[in-house]
Amino acid sequence: MQIDKPTKLFFILGGFFITNALLAEFVGVKIFSLEATLGFSPFEWTLFGVEDLGFNLTAGVVLWPVIFVMTDIINEYYGKSGVKKLTYLTIGLIIYAFLMVSLSMELAPNEWWDSISGQSPDGSPQISSMNAAFKAIFGQGLWIILGSLCAFIIGQGIDVFVFQKIKKMTGETKIWLRATGSTLVSQLVDSFIVLIIAFYIGSDWDITRVLAIGCVNYLYKFAIAIMLTPIIYFAHYIIDQYLGIEVANSLKAKAIL
Repeated sequence: MQIDKPTKLFFILGGFFITNALLAEFVGVKIFSLEATLGFSPFEWTLFGVEDLGFNLTAGVVLWPVIFVMTDIINEYYGKSGVKKLTYLTIGLIIYAFLMVSLSMELAPNEWWDSISGQSPDGSPQISSMNAAFKAIFGQGLWIILGSLCAFIIGQGIDVFVFQKIKKMTGETKIWLRATGSTLVSQLVDSFIVLIIAFYIGSDWDITRVLAIGCVNYLYKFAIAIMLTPIIYFAHYIIDQYLGIEVANSLKAKAIL
C-alpha cells in the first residue's frame, strides 16, 4: 500500500507525540533536583510564605514541554482536528497503560526474582524486595494520574485555541509567537491544574504551597519553552523540505480552516 508523505509525516509526529506522553507519565514518579543536576546549590526561595523552594521537579517535566512543542508542529500542518485525534488517542493509551501496570502489580512475584537485592559497597542489601520496589515505582496515586490527565487534555485544548487565534492574526509570519506563545499559556494552566487536583484536592495540601510550587514549576517550563523556539524553526525547515514547499503550504492552509 502506497502512503503519501503527509500521511507518513502524521504517523511519525503522532508516534513521537504519544511515546513522549506515555514516557512522561511513567518517569514522572521520580523527583529530581535541577540545581544539583546542573551542579548548583539549591536556591531556597520563599514564595507565598512557603520556604526552601527550589527546582525540585518530576522527571516528567523534561518531556512535557517537548510534547507541547510537538502539539504546535502538528497544529501547524494538520490543524486542531489532527491534534484532537492524537490527544484523545494518547489519553486512551495512557489509561490503558496504567490499567495494565496496575494488573501487573497484582501478579504474585516469583520468589527468586523477588529476592534479588544486589549489594551496596559495604555489602548490605540495596533492595529488600524487588516486588515492593516495583510497586513503589509504578504505583502512582489515583489523584496524580487524574490530575495529569485533566491537565493534559485542558492544556492541549488551550494550546490549540491560542495557536489558531494567533495564526489567524499573523498569517504565516511570526512562527515563534504562535508556537511559543500558545505553549506558555497552556503550560501556565497545566502547571497548576495537575497540582491542584493531585495535591490540594487529593492530598489536602495547603493551597499556598500548591501555588508556590506551581509558580516554580512554571518558571522552569517558561524557560524551556523559550529555549526550544529555535528547534521549532528547524523542525519547520525539515518538514517543508521533506514535503516540498507546495504540499507544505497546502497543508498549512487547510489546517487553519
